[in-house]
Amino acid sequence: MTQEFAADVLIIGAGAAGLTLAIELARRGIRFRLIERMDAPFHGSRGKGIQPRTLEIFEDLGIVDRIVAAGGPYPPQREHHADGGFTDSEMIERSDPTPTEPYQVPLMIPQFLTEGVMRERLRELGHQVEFGCELTGFTPDEGGVTAVLARDGAEETIRVRYLIGADGGRSFVRHALDIGFPGKTLGVRAVVADLALSGLERDAWHRFHEGSMERQIALCPLAGTELFQLQAPVPLEGDVDLSAEGLARMIAARSGRNDIRIDAVAWASAYTMNARLADRYRIGRAFLVGDAAHIHPPTGGQGLNTSVQDSYNLGWKLAAVIAGAPDTLLDSYEAERRPIAAGMLGLSTKLLDANKRGDMRRGREVHQLDLSYGGSPLALELPERPGGLLAGDRAPDAQLRGAAGQPKQLFQLFKGPHWTLIGHEVARDAVAPRPHLRIHTTGPRGDIVDDAGALRKAYQLDAGDWVLVRPDGYVGAIVGSEALDTLEDYLRRVGLN
Repeated sequence: MTQEFAADVLIIGAGAAGLTLAIELARRGIRFRLIERMDAPFHGSRGKGIQPRTLEIFEDLGIVDRIVAAGGPYPPQREHHADGGFTDSEMIERSDPTPTEPYQVPLMIPQFLTEGVMRERLRELGHQVEFGCELTGFTPDEGGVTAVLARDGAEETIRVRYLIGADGGRSFVRHALDIGFPGKTLGVRAVVADLALSGLERDAWHRFHEGSMERQIALCPLAGTELFQLQAPVPLEGDVDLSAEGLARMIAARSGRNDIRIDAVAWASAYTMNARLADRYRIGRAFLVGDAAHIHPPTGGQGLNTSVQDSYNLGWKLAAVIAGAPDTLLDSYEAERRPIAAGMLGLSTKLLDANKRGDMRRGREVHQLDLSYGGSPLALELPERPGGLLAGDRAPDAQLRGAAGQPKQLFQLFKGPHWTLIGHEVARDAVAPRPHLRIHTTGPRGDIVDDAGALRKAYQLDAGDWVLVRPDGYVGAIVGSEALDTLEDYLRRVGLN
């Protein structure tokens, strides 16, 4: 009996994770609904750092220029001293772009601006968030999920193929699935607030009493706005006055200055830091992404970025299975993303400990360019490579030329919802064309020219090698021409028949 589905996918939660997944499904023509129980978009700056790897993803989604235009660079940090002097230093390790890594420096943009750009992109693709709509119950079974939605006092029951919990750290979906969320409370409680204030220059991230968990406070100008973000640890117990008057008293007491005036509080929150990781990311036809699957301290700017990358990983796999690929493809989501989150929790916690000592410096470890799915069931190498770029690694960029002579970036060839297969000095017709796969070759009659050796060097290719790049910009397979039968088996396994 054929089932009637109201949508292929129901996404619960319209933060960065839910929006990324919605954009991924929209550009693949998958039917979905994106619901958000809040009546309006989140208006705070909880996440404000976009890492280089996420900028690469935003380039693929078609929004990187808008994101960069809406934000700005991180300012230097200014540590104020008791005698009224101060010391400026760089918090962010700055590097110039390279041919293989075009984005090298994190971008500052408050979360509400990031999500605003993402909603705009989603509308361009013909979809929008359903605000004020809440999931109140669901029943998964072998064939799909029956979900109950509530809006404006009315209930709606719908049938979908898959349900995605992108509903945050207190995830209703995770609780309903009875998925464990082990971890620990880190013994730190903090205030974060977005303020309109006067009395501070906007050319620095101001810090007072760095290293003191009782007295420290930081005020950072939020790029793309006229606001400052306040961050300060507070006692684990007791009420915190988040009014303009209360926060003004905190600033005066901790900075020793009475010339900083709060004109308005745009958003404020007090929260206790935790590091937790869901036991599972999938039960049947229900999945967790983003904070529903992992929560952590904000140090290092890893949270929003990891959430975006969860959905970037899951989106193409859902679309492929809905189009006919084996369901086992979806098992690779947890296999790839859960170890990444475990590592991210460890890094964020380590950086929190450094914060407590007053060490705010951040280097390449937070950029997420070195994350790999090397142990994934989707990583294929024949023959096995001894080192260098391996299957499962991020696919680097490279400068090439088209056969007609025009310059081309490898990332331009990757951009879009397709797979990309590149053969180095091969016959183009060795692999048959098929939907959702773009084939490019170098050598005689090749459509791309690697006369400077950039492709060969970045991917460490020998004549006759083929490299298959996944829709999410990771290397799926690197094989020699003698292993094309194995490559064909791989292509069938991921739905490229």
